[in-house]
Amino acid sequence: MAEVKEVDIYRDTPLRLLGYANEVGEAFRALTPLWFVRSTYGVASAYVLADTYDKAKKTSKQPGSTQKAITHAAVDTLIWQALASVIVPGFTINRVCAGSLFTMARAIPKVPLTTRKWITTAIGLGCIPFIVHPIDNGIHFVMDNSIRRYMDLVPREEKLD
Repeated sequence: MAEVKEVDIYRDTPLRLLGYANEVGEAFRALTPLWFVRSTYGVASAYVLADTYDKAKKTSKQPGSTQKAITHAAVDTLIWQALASVIVPGFTINRVCAGSLFTMARAIPKVPLTTRKWITTAIGLGCIPFIVHPIDNGIHFVMDNSIRRYMDLVPREEKLD
């Protein structure tokens, strides 16, 4: 009989899209007020905190779990999600959009600014699907070879020497 894998609502369902809210906000930065962009960071940050709480709670329910294990699960999730869902992708989309708007101002200055802003937004939104997996993989690599080693969250045979 096949083992049924538990569905992680924060990583395996459309709820995961809330982690990308700030990238959408960054893509629309040229067209929307600053409060809108900041509110998308609030949504993404709430998602990060909810996932962190969920992972800590699940760890606490495991037989023989210790406060150390719960803390490590929470810290790992918080750092990974903050980097992979908020900080790195938000910065990436911000720079892509700023660069595209700057480049268009130099290359096609006669195109109206509003049109250039809409093109910038489309470029930013179009980049999101392409940056997700490379950023996630990069954050896993960095954490596996740094903080996860300290917290002993990487199995011994997987650790790089």
